[in-house]
Amino acid sequence: MELRQRMTRSLKPAQIMVLSFGGVIIIGALLLMLPISSQSGQITSFINALFTATSAVCVTGLVVVDTGTYWSVFGKTIILIMIQIGGLGFMTMTTSIAIVLGKRIGLRNRMIMQEALNQFSISGIVRLTKYVIMATFSVEIVGALLLSIRFVPLYGFKNGFYYSVFHSISAFCNAGFDIMGNYQSLTPFARDPIVNIVIMALIVLGGIGFAVIADLSTFKSYRKLSLHTKLVLLMTAALLLFGFVFIFVLEFDNPNSIGNYTLGEKIITSMFHSITPRTAGFNTLDLNNMTVPSRFITMILMFIGGSPGSTAGGIKTTTFGMLILYVISVFRGSDDINFSNRRISKEAVSKALAIVFISSFLVVIMTFMMTVFEGNFSLEQIVFETMSAFGTVGLSLGITPYLGVMGKIILTIMMFLGRLGPLTIVIAISKKASQNKKDLLRYPEGKIIVG
Repeated sequence: MELRQRMTRSLKPAQIMVLSFGGVIIIGALLLMLPISSQSGQITSFINALFTATSAVCVTGLVVVDTGTYWSVFGKTIILIMIQIGGLGFMTMTTSIAIVLGKRIGLRNRMIMQEALNQFSISGIVRLTKYVIMATFSVEIVGALLLSIRFVPLYGFKNGFYYSVFHSISAFCNAGFDIMGNYQSLTPFARDPIVNIVIMALIVLGGIGFAVIADLSTFKSYRKLSLHTKLVLLMTAALLLFGFVFIFVLEFDNPNSIGNYTLGEKIITSMFHSITPRTAGFNTLDLNNMTVPSRFITMILMFIGGSPGSTAGGIKTTTFGMLILYVISVFRGSDDINFSNRRISKEAVSKALAIVFISSFLVVIMTFMMTVFEGNFSLEQIVFETMSAFGTVGLSLGITPYLGVMGKIILTIMMFLGRLGPLTIVIAISKKASQNKKDLLRYPEGKIIVG
């Protein structure tokens, strides 16, 4: 016990996050390998169990076996638990248990929670953790009750309620796992307004971030909202509108997608497919039947993802927003990057640039590796699947179940890196620079021609 505490104290918060996610994935994979986890009662191969566990903990939704027909109730429940842990974060779950048991939350744990929830300081972190747990379960319960209006009459009370709970948690955690069977996701409910609206609401709430939800819960006026909340809301609305307009126009006359739908059905389906690439992974239309430009827009939205401190992946809306603000400042010839009467620090913009560069580099490298080992698939299919894995989205062009061992390993690594975030991984593996050296040693400034 003493040795474990010493080891924990020597680790950085980012390293603890990496190890905790990795530990949950390994435990989940071992449980999914058990005969009781599959419908057939046979042992699942380690690579398939590991891929599924990683997809669940990293709230992605990519699958190598059909969730609805392959896994038993025990297996599906294990997946659901992993989705919940992955969505909230392992440290959030353990801290909430400690709070319930009345244990004191030390400074070390508060620092880890600060890292897990992407907060600026440890002030109020325990209070935010309590709010995260309460808000999560409250929203998921309401979502399950609303979905049961449709699922209970269709599947009976027992199965219908289980379907409602499973898809409510999966949607709020932006996981994209479904148990409808035959890889069909929510396509049977493409024209169902109740299922579409409830799932969309859960995805958006899970993807805007817990700090934003907490800020909005005490809403008095727009001016009193935090700068972070304002940027998240602006970018979320802009990206949803961007995706909606393009998909609505591009698919309007496509007979293979929404061409034969009514105007109302076209609107709700287009909005659903604008929201779901924000790392949710559900789909009500077969992506292979959509136009190539629509799939390209989907990939852009998957790369951007949701917001910081949420259940979503991607480079995050605020990162993308700060890059836009930076470009605007360059066009204006201004040295300051301003938003809502506030100046954004150069450090924040530098961090955003680093995230985009590292993320783009990862996608390029992993895509190249996929083309080497899975060259029988088209480049579009490989890029789409890789982007989906990085953004922890789960949307697929249908090639994941047919990947070889190396392809599955590459996407497993990509999902893990995408969920934790490239910057967290870099911090976890980097050495801490000496503070004295950082302060005393500074080289003369040089000039490099850019552009």
